[in-house]
Amino acid sequence: MNSFPIGILDSGIGGLTNARAIQELLPNEKLIFYGDTTHLPYGDKSKQSIIGYVLKIGEFLRLHQVKMILIACNSASAAAYNDLVLATPPNIPVLNVIDPIVNHLVKMNQYKKIGIIGTKATIDSRVYPNKFKKKSPDTIVKSLATPLLAPMIEEGFFNNNISQTIVNAYLSNKNLKDIDALILACTHYPLIKKEIEHFYKNSIDIIDSTKVVATEVYRVLKEYQLLNTLEDVEPEHEFFVSDYTSSFEKTTSLFFGKKVKLQLAE
Repeated sequence: MNSFPIGILDSGIGGLTNARAIQELLPNEKLIFYGDTTHLPYGDKSKQSIIGYVLKIGEFLRLHQVKMILIACNSASAAAYNDLVLATPPNIPVLNVIDPIVNHLVKMNQYKKIGIIGTKATIDSRVYPNKFKKKSPDTIVKSLATPLLAPMIEEGFFNNNISQTIVNAYLSNKNLKDIDALILACTHYPLIKKEIEHFYKNSIDIIDSTKVVATEVYRVLKEYQLLNTLEDVEPEHEFFVSDYTSSFEKTTSLFFGKKVKLQLAE
């Protein structure tokens, strides 16, 4: 089972930022990525709809004999994590992208006021404030839905004047006033980290969770004794989408760091 792949699911292709971080940390591990491009973005979908999508993708990944499933989407993590855990055999660990970063920041105990930007579904779920309240009651969490950012990034509008203007408009919101750190609670947002840093001019820390999540993947695989210990392995990753277009395939290189071949899931 150690040579089985890690399954990664996302509402689109933004989760490839997590896949890239995992590949860099664990180069021997094979990845099977599923982007639900038919239903993106999840941020404006109901909780029940998101649960239905995630459970279906989970079944697809299990049929491909994955040894772990990572929900590489904040909206899906907030809405469907518990349901996917219940639907998955206990020998296949299920991870989300929210708990690792919350646990990491609580352990650091460095910030008093933390800002969070994400999709409407993620922010409306209040999953981040609720988790911080349980683990670190003194931490003040300020949240803001930023629904235009993910579509903007998917269309390739970043690192330019247009994206900087939109980023500035969101980050100027009074909800984010006087924060010490900002969590990028969407897997798309690492691609606009430079614009966000430019707005704050290094006055606060910008928290990109991809490396933290990759480290958690490593920790859990080691705990379950599922690490692929074969040396000099060059795994052939597989990338599936529920709806294929050439534009999706072109955009994958922005998130994964190199061009990948998308397959249409059946």
